[in-house]
Amino acid sequence: MRLAVVWTAALVSVAAASGCSDDGGGSSSSPSTPSSTATSSASQNTNPYASASGASSGAQAMVKTASAGELGTILVDGKGRTLYLFEADKSTTSTCKGACATAWPPLLTSGKPSTGGSAKSKLVGTSKRPDGKTQVTYHGHPVYGYAGDSKPGDTNGQELDQFGAEWYVLDAAGNKVDKS
Repeated sequence: MRLAVVWTAALVSVAAASGCSDDGGGSSSSPSTPSSTATSSASQNTNPYASASGASSGAQAMVKTASAGELGTILVDGKGRTLYLFEADKSTTSTCKGACATAWPPLLTSGKPSTGGSAKSKLVGTSKRPDGKTQVTYHGHPVYGYAGDSKPGDTNGQELDQFGAEWYVLDAAGNKVDKS
Protein backbone atom coordinates (compact mmCIF):
# COMPACT_ATOMS: atom_id res chain seq x y z
CA MET A 1 0.00 0.00 0.00
CA ARG A 2 2.82 2.43 0.93
CA LEU A 3 4.47 1.74 -2.46
CA ALA A 4 1.23 2.68 -4.23
CA VAL A 5 1.12 5.92 -2.23
CA VAL A 6 4.72 6.72 -3.18
CA TRP A 7 3.97 6.05 -6.87
CA THR A 8 0.84 8.20 -6.70
CA ALA A 9 2.81 10.99 -5.04
CA ALA A 10 5.55 10.71 -7.68
CA LEU A 11 3.01 10.86 -10.50
CA VAL A 12 1.25 13.85 -8.93
CA SER A 13 4.58 15.63 -8.45
CA VAL A 14 5.65 15.00 -12.06
CA ALA A 15 2.28 16.14 -13.39
CA ALA A 16 2.29 19.19 -11.16
CA ALA A 17 5.85 20.15 -12.09
CA SER A 18 5.16 19.81 -15.80
CA GLY A 19 2.00 21.89 -15.59
CA CYS A 20 3.05 24.58 -13.13
CA SER A 21 6.24 26.43 -13.97
CA ASP A 22 5.25 29.74 -12.39
CA ASP A 23 4.87 30.69 -8.75
CA GLY A 24 1.16 31.52 -9.01
CA GLY A 25 0.11 28.27 -7.29
CA GLY A 26 -3.28 27.29 -6.04
CA SER A 27 -4.90 27.08 -9.47
CA SER A 28 -7.37 24.29 -10.01
CA SER A 29 -7.08 24.41 -13.80
CA SER A 30 -5.68 21.40 -15.58
CA PRO A 31 -2.12 21.51 -16.87
CA SER A 32 -1.83 22.13 -20.60
CA THR A 33 0.54 19.23 -21.15
CA PRO A 34 -0.19 16.28 -23.42
CA SER A 35 -2.62 13.81 -21.93
CA SER A 36 -1.03 11.16 -19.77
CA THR A 37 -1.95 8.96 -16.86
CA ALA A 38 -0.05 11.22 -14.45
CA THR A 39 -1.82 14.38 -15.63
CA SER A 40 -5.20 12.73 -15.56
CA SER A 41 -4.51 11.29 -12.10
CA ALA A 42 -3.45 14.68 -10.74
CA SER A 43 -6.52 16.38 -12.18
CA GLN A 44 -8.86 13.77 -10.75
CA ASN A 45 -7.29 13.93 -7.30
CA THR A 46 -6.85 17.70 -7.10
CA ASN A 47 -10.32 18.75 -8.22
CA PRO A 48 -12.30 16.78 -5.61
CA TYR A 49 -10.31 18.43 -2.82
CA ALA A 50 -10.67 21.91 -4.31
CA SER A 51 -14.45 21.63 -4.48
CA ALA A 52 -14.59 20.01 -1.05
CA SER A 53 -12.58 22.85 0.47
CA GLY A 54 -15.17 25.40 -0.55
CA ALA A 55 -12.47 27.43 -2.29
CA SER A 56 -13.78 27.06 -5.81
CA SER A 57 -17.28 28.20 -4.88
CA GLY A 58 -16.09 31.06 -2.67
CA ALA A 59 -17.69 29.48 0.41
CA GLN A 60 -16.53 29.50 3.99
CA ALA A 61 -14.26 26.60 4.85
CA MET A 62 -14.84 24.28 7.77
CA VAL A 63 -12.29 22.54 9.97
CA LYS A 64 -13.57 19.60 11.99
CA THR A 65 -12.28 16.35 13.43
CA ALA A 66 -12.54 12.71 12.44
CA SER A 67 -11.09 9.43 13.63
CA ALA A 68 -8.21 8.13 11.51
CA GLY A 69 -7.40 4.71 12.97
CA GLU A 70 -3.95 4.54 14.54
CA LEU A 71 -3.41 8.27 13.88
CA GLY A 72 -6.23 9.06 16.33
CA THR A 73 -8.51 12.07 16.01
CA ILE A 74 -7.27 14.39 13.27
CA LEU A 75 -8.35 17.55 11.48
CA VAL A 76 -10.36 17.29 8.28
CA ASP A 77 -12.21 19.75 6.07
CA GLY A 78 -15.99 20.08 5.82
CA LYS A 79 -16.20 17.05 3.50
CA GLY A 80 -14.03 14.83 5.72
CA ARG A 81 -10.82 15.15 3.70
CA THR A 82 -7.63 15.05 5.74
CA LEU A 83 -5.78 18.29 6.47
CA TYR A 84 -1.98 18.50 6.75
CA LEU A 85 0.69 20.88 7.97
CA PHE A 86 3.92 21.49 6.01
CA GLU A 87 7.02 21.60 8.20
CA ALA A 88 8.64 24.18 5.88
CA ASP A 89 6.00 26.72 7.00
CA LYS A 90 7.58 28.48 9.98
CA SER A 91 4.75 31.00 10.43
CA THR A 92 1.14 31.46 9.32
CA THR A 93 2.43 32.39 5.85
CA SER A 94 2.44 29.53 3.35
CA THR A 95 5.66 28.61 1.56
CA CYS A 96 3.85 26.07 -0.67
CA LYS A 97 3.13 27.50 -4.11
CA GLY A 98 3.29 26.47 -7.76
CA ALA A 99 3.74 22.69 -8.15
CA CYS A 100 3.62 22.29 -4.38
CA ALA A 101 0.16 23.89 -4.17
CA THR A 102 -1.04 21.63 -6.98
CA ALA A 103 0.02 18.47 -5.11
CA TRP A 104 -0.94 19.96 -1.71
CA PRO A 105 -3.93 22.25 -2.31
CA PRO A 106 -4.33 24.87 0.42
CA LEU A 107 -7.62 24.97 2.30
CA LEU A 108 -9.05 28.29 1.09
CA THR A 109 -11.95 30.30 2.45
CA SER A 110 -13.92 33.43 1.65
CA GLY A 111 -14.60 34.31 5.28
CA LYS A 112 -14.02 33.18 8.83
CA PRO A 113 -13.74 29.37 8.81
CA SER A 114 -16.15 27.42 10.98
CA THR A 115 -15.33 24.44 13.20
CA GLY A 116 -16.94 21.14 14.07
CA GLY A 117 -16.28 18.12 16.24
CA SER A 118 -13.48 18.77 18.71
CA ALA A 119 -11.74 21.37 16.49
CA LYS A 120 -11.21 24.54 18.51
CA SER A 121 -12.53 27.78 17.01
CA LYS A 122 -9.92 29.81 18.92
CA LEU A 123 -7.17 27.97 16.98
CA VAL A 124 -8.64 28.68 13.51
CA GLY A 125 -7.40 31.67 11.56
CA THR A 126 -6.52 32.80 8.07
CA SER A 127 -3.57 34.24 6.20
CA LYS A 128 -3.04 35.68 2.74
CA ARG A 129 -1.27 33.49 0.22
CA PRO A 130 1.26 34.89 -2.27
CA ASP A 131 -1.53 34.75 -4.92
CA GLY A 132 -3.82 36.91 -2.74
CA LYS A 133 -6.22 34.10 -1.77
CA THR A 134 -7.12 33.48 1.86
CA GLN A 135 -5.83 30.24 3.38
CA VAL A 136 -7.08 28.63 6.57
CA THR A 137 -4.61 28.26 9.43
CA TYR A 138 -4.92 26.15 12.55
CA HIS A 139 -2.80 26.80 15.66
CA GLY A 140 -0.55 28.97 13.48
CA HIS A 141 -0.08 26.39 10.69
CA PRO A 142 -1.40 26.91 7.15
CA VAL A 143 -3.40 23.76 6.34
CA TYR A 144 -3.52 21.76 3.11
CA GLY A 145 -5.19 18.79 1.51
CA TYR A 146 -3.26 16.19 -0.48
CA ALA A 147 -3.93 15.32 -4.12
CA GLY A 148 -3.01 11.69 -3.35
CA ASP A 149 -6.02 11.40 -1.00
CA SER A 150 -8.86 10.35 -3.27
CA LYS A 151 -11.64 10.12 -0.67
CA PRO A 152 -12.56 11.22 2.85
CA GLY A 153 -10.58 9.29 5.44
CA ASP A 154 -7.47 8.84 3.28
CA THR A 155 -4.20 9.83 4.98
CA ASN A 156 -1.77 9.01 2.16
CA GLY A 157 0.19 12.23 2.69
CA GLN A 158 1.17 11.40 6.27
CA GLU A 159 4.94 11.70 6.82
CA LEU A 160 5.72 12.26 3.13
CA ASP A 161 8.85 14.30 2.45
CA GLN A 162 8.00 16.51 -0.55
CA PHE A 163 8.89 20.02 -1.67
CA GLY A 164 11.67 20.34 0.90
CA ALA A 165 10.02 19.18 4.11
CA GLU A 166 7.68 16.62 5.67
CA TRP A 167 3.89 16.70 5.81
CA TYR A 168 1.82 15.60 8.81
CA VAL A 169 -1.82 15.34 9.84
CA LEU A 170 -2.80 17.51 12.81
CA ASP A 171 -4.60 16.65 16.02
CA ALA A 172 -7.35 18.81 17.55
CA ALA A 173 -4.74 20.81 19.50
CA GLY A 174 -3.07 21.73 16.19
CA ASN A 175 0.03 19.60 16.71
CA LYS A 176 1.54 17.31 14.13
CA VAL A 177 0.74 13.63 14.58
CA ASP A 178 3.97 11.62 14.33
CA LYS A 179 3.53 7.91 15.00
CA SER A 180 6.87 6.78 13.54
